[in-house]
Amino acid sequence: MVHALRPLVRALARLHPVTFEGTENLPQGPAILVGNHGTLGYESLLFFERIFTECGRLPVGLADRFFFKIPGVRDVLVRLGGARGTIPNGLRALSQGNLLVIYPGGARETLKHESDKYRLLWGKSFGFARLALKAGVPIIPFAGAGVDDTFRIVAHIPGSGRMLMGHAKYDLPLVWGRRGLLPEAVPFSFRFGKPVVPPTGANADDDGAVRAFHHDVWTRTQALLSDLTRDWSIANLGDHPKL
Repeated sequence: MVHALRPLVRALARLHPVTFEGTENLPQGPAILVGNHGTLGYESLLFFERIFTECGRLPVGLADRFFFKIPGVRDVLVRLGGARGTIPNGLRALSQGNLLVIYPGGARETLKHESDKYRLLWGKSFGFARLALKAGVPIIPFAGAGVDDTFRIVAHIPGSGRMLMGHAKYDLPLVWGRRGLLPEAVPFSFRFGKPVVPPTGANADDDGAVRAFHHDVWTRTQALLSDLTRDWSIANLGDHPKL
């Protein structure tokens, strides 16, 4: 499936040249990669393909159940090795030695308001922290810049998320920009941080330990994202982003 999508990836890469930093932080064995999701999740194909190209490993992605309810999107996710975001699915992928990509912000970040650009909307999404403690694998924070500058969500359709998916966080977006419905042609930059090793003796069944680990990873990842976004903005826009 990756090879079949290469023409699409090459076309997208002309709009969004991709740079990677910090790939030396990716281990040879299993690990959980957590970071920010761009508007509409548009950047994911380029991100996964670039990891495959640079490391020879196609990560497994745990996705919000929202995406598995969208015909077409669901099929692409499955063919790319994506799985519904559950602890058992994550443990299975890690036991097989995979890199596992988790976007704790899920649909909240892909459908975010303009005021939430480049903010990690992880809330009470503790699953990735619990999974890392259960599996005893490191978490690799990553950040993506440019990914919230492709589409501008100008409004959401009130009630659509609750009607279709059972929750207001899935309210369908209305997008518009200088190129109409087309994405802005901006480069994408991704940066991987140093591994965050689960605390010794921390129990995955201890909610306090899970929350503390979640907060630690969130803090590190938000700092990584803020630094990268500032660097990206200076290089590509000539100013500082509003964070």
